[in-house]
Amino acid sequence: MTGRRCLIPLRPFRLLTATAAAGALLTSGCGVLPGSSGGSKEPVTVMTWAPDRSPDGSPQAMAGVSAMATAYARSVNEEGGINGHELRVITCDEGDTLLGAGRCAREAVKRDAAAVVGSYSRHGQAFMAPLEAAGIPYIGGYGASTEEFTSYNSYPVNGGQSALLAGNGKQLAAGCEQVSLVRPDSISGDGMPPLLNTSLAESRRPKSVDILAPEEATSYDDQAAQALEKSGDGCVTAVLGDRTETFFDSFRRLEPEGSRVRVSSVLGSVGQPLIDRTGGRNSPFEGAYVTGWYPDSNDSRWAEMRRVIREYAFADNRVDPEDTGVQTTWIAYTVLRAVIEEIDERRITAGKVSASLNQGTEVDTGGLTPVLRWRFKDMLGTSAYPRIINGQVTFQVVRDGRLVAERKGFVDVSETLSDARSVG
Repeated sequence: MTGRRCLIPLRPFRLLTATAAAGALLTSGCGVLPGSSGGSKEPVTVMTWAPDRSPDGSPQAMAGVSAMATAYARSVNEEGGINGHELRVITCDEGDTLLGAGRCAREAVKRDAAAVVGSYSRHGQAFMAPLEAAGIPYIGGYGASTEEFTSYNSYPVNGGQSALLAGNGKQLAAGCEQVSLVRPDSISGDGMPPLLNTSLAESRRPKSVDILAPEEATSYDDQAAQALEKSGDGCVTAVLGDRTETFFDSFRRLEPEGSRVRVSSVLGSVGQPLIDRTGGRNSPFEGAYVTGWYPDSNDSRWAEMRRVIREYAFADNRVDPEDTGVQTTWIAYTVLRAVIEEIDERRITAGKVSASLNQGTEVDTGGLTPVLRWRFKDMLGTSAYPRIINGQVTFQVVRDGRLVAERKGFVDVSETLSDARSVG
C-alpha cells in the first residue's frame, strides 16, 4: 500500500520558472497548483484499491486499476486540479483477500477519504461496512461484489456481471438454436442460468444447458465434452473468470474439425489482453461473441483516456487501455470530477459527495455509458439489484484477433434483470 503522496507533475519545467518558486515547492511539500488561486481550495483525498498481487505472489491484471487512478491524478493536477482542488490518490493493494479488503477500507476511513473511486474487489462483505459507518461513498467499483449493487453507499457505473449475463442471452438468441452455459459450481454461479435463460425466453429460445465446472480446475475436458455434445450446432458460452481460458483450451482440443459451434463469453472472463496473450487471431477466442459494458476499445470515445495514459503513464506497462478494469476506473474518476465541479466549494467531504450524488448530479461520460444519475427513481429498484442505474450493455465479436462491435450502440437489459428472478 502506498501512503499519501505529493503528485508532482511530470514536466516541472513548465511550472517552475524561478528559483523562488522551486524553493516554495520544496518548503511546502506540494506547493500551489498551477492555475489555482493560491491554495484557496483544499486538496481532495480519495482512495483506489485493487489486488496488485494475488496471495501466491503472482502479478494480477487488476494492478492497472490503481495505476490508472494515479495517472488520472497526475493529469488533472498538472492542469490545475479539479475545479482548483488538488487531487490526492491513495492506492491500496487489497490482495484479493477479505483481510486485505477490510484493511484498505479502514485505511480510507483513517485518511478521511472523500470517496473510494474506481476500485476492484470481490470482497464487498469486508469493505462496505466500514465505508458505510464512515459515510464514505464507493464510486464506480468494477462490479465484482454483490454489495456494490445493494448498499446505499455504492454508486455503480455499470450493471455488473448480472447485466452481462442478461445481455449475453440476448446476443446469443439472435443466432443460436441451443446454448450451453459453462459456469462455476458455486453460489455465485447458481445465479447465472436464470439471467441467461430469461433473455433466451424473450426470444422464444429454449433454456440453456447448465454445465457446472469446479472453480480451481486445471483442465475442463469433461465440461468441454458435455458442451460439445449438448450444444449440437448451437453455441457454448463460458463464464469462469480467469479460468475461462483454461476451459476454451480444453474445448478447442476436443472440438472436431469442421465444427459449427460458436463460442461466447462476457468481458471480465474474456478481454482484449487475454486474446492478445493467447495468440490474437490464432487464439481460441477467434470468432467468439462477447458481451461488454462499454464501447469496444477501438472506439474514438476512448481517445481522451488513451491520451492521459500515453502522457502520464507512458512507462507503466500495468496500464492497458484495453483492460476493462482500467476503463471502469477512468469512468469512475469522470464521475468524481463531475461531482467536485458540481459541489463547487472550498472543502470537499465524503458527506458532500454523497449528497451531490443522491440529489441527482448528472455525469456525461462522453458516450462511454448513458448519462449517469443516482436518484432513487433512476435505480432499477429490484430486491436483487436495487442500486443498478445503468442496465446497458454492448455486443462485441472477436474478429482477426480484435474485439470489435458486433452491433452499434447499447442494448438495454433492465427489464430482463427485473424479470430474471422468476426464471429457473
